[in-house]
Amino acid sequence: MEIFLAPLKFYSNVLLERLVKELSNRFSSKIHVIDLKVNLDDFFSVDRRQYYSTQIIAEVIKLTDEYDGKVILLTDVDIFVPALTFVFGEAQLNGKHSILSVCRLHEEFYSGISDENLLLERTVKEALHELGHNFGLRHCIDWDCVMHSSNGVEEVDIKGNTYCRKCRTVIGDYKYY
Repeated sequence: MEIFLAPLKFYSNVLLERLVKELSNRFSSKIHVIDLKVNLDDFFSVDRRQYYSTQIIAEVIKLTDEYDGKVILLTDVDIFVPALTFVFGEAQLNGKHSILSVCRLHEEFYSGISDENLLLERTVKEALHELGHNFGLRHCIDWDCVMHSSNGVEEVDIKGNTYCRKCRTVIGDYKYY
């Protein structure tokens, strides 16, 4: 099984390279960066000033038949689902596609101070979280598990940076302990 990262309105090649390296260390799968032609402006809500993540995933499903594995969309734009103010990501449970926004993972979003290492840590956690959903995992009650739900960035920081023992058994290609 391979993992494909598709940057969409994502502007940090350094963060992308560091994420590829982290995921390569954690999965025995090959990690690829792919270029998908998706105009995110088609999914922008003028009322919310955010992008509708469910619709973005629906569009990408039409474009990714050729990729055998998991496809993570990576973006800098702020995303939402109608029931929530914002989401860090959204994934198909037991599916192929997920989306991850780093917009609200940037420390400067909250404090005005940039911290690239903290951004990488948060991005890795949320990428693992969305991939976990793709592998069929639901939210975990263990705060040390990356599958713990995060309603705010503080909860992203508190939860662990890897899967708990129980969740890890579901993901066969995971090698990081």
